[in-house]
Amino acid sequence: MDVQHSPNQSRLLIVFAIIVVLLLPVVPALAVPMENDPNGFEGIPWGAAFTESDQFVKVEDAGRVQTFELTSTPRTLGPATVESMKFNTIDGKFARVMVRYTGKETHDRLLHYLQQQFGPIDQTPGQIAGGAVRFFNWQGPDSAIILRYDLRTSQGVIFFESEAFRVKLNEGNSPSTP
Repeated sequence: MDVQHSPNQSRLLIVFAIIVVLLLPVVPALAVPMENDPNGFEGIPWGAAFTESDQFVKVEDAGRVQTFELTSTPRTLGPATVESMKFNTIDGKFARVMVRYTGKETHDRLLHYLQQQFGPIDQTPGQIAGGAVRFFNWQGPDSAIILRYDLRTSQGVIFFESEAFRVKLNEGNSPSTP
């Protein structure tokens, strides 16, 4: 199932991808060590073969990188309902999940849940950069979790991604990749 994007949507997707690529190298330096690295997401291990099924539908095919969504609703992560969950593969192997949500209450629930699962974030003044956009990061040997929350819009996004596939995903978005 291919999804066609208008030129403006395509430009926005490209700009978003560029921003993510530019921010990702900086984020791990600020990450806390992850407790209980899941080596995947919700029981699906990184690198697992991933295709459409009763549970997932393909929503975008960008060559080596494909995007899937859950077929069921509502979508939940821990104790919170979220707007979307997009599952990325590279060369058919599971590599990343992007979770989008809205609302301060949802953010607080998700942040608490992630800290319970993967370890506390040091929120001592001076340890977290101030400003309207907050980043929270957990770094494990196999996984990285990056939460970005905008205080002005109350919108958040969480990336769960494989350390082994991170570089390949970014290369997969490059038009020069064979």
